[in-house]
Amino acid sequence: MNVESIRTYCLNKKAATECLPFDKYSLVIKVMGKMFALIDLESANTIALKCNPEKAIDLKEQYIGIKEAYHFNKKYWIDVSFDKDVNDKLIKSLIDHSYEEVIKKFTKKLKTEYDAIP
Repeated sequence: MNVESIRTYCLNKKAATECLPFDKYSLVIKVMGKMFALIDLESANTIALKCNPEKAIDLKEQYIGIKEAYHFNKKYWIDVSFDKDVNDKLIKSLIDHSYEEVIKKFTKKLKTEYDAIP
């Protein structure tokens, strides 16, 4: 996968939006205002994703291309490289997982608003 196909995949999620809140190289993808991905546009080969802590440990042990996210809580965020040993199917699965992890933490009000979106 390349950075543009990953961006498109993320933005095709329900209620997903993008912004550049930190700098011109850090593309943040959010669902209902909550970040689930950050794509590094400068190197154009990594994405930071939210991840269940136990799953993150297993992934980091299995793949060279998955490590702790640099500027995030290392327990809950991973960096995934597009140009290492992580295949496209797994990248998409990890994006889906990150999205779901964020939705699981929605407040009742936010979940109601999310559910009302067609």
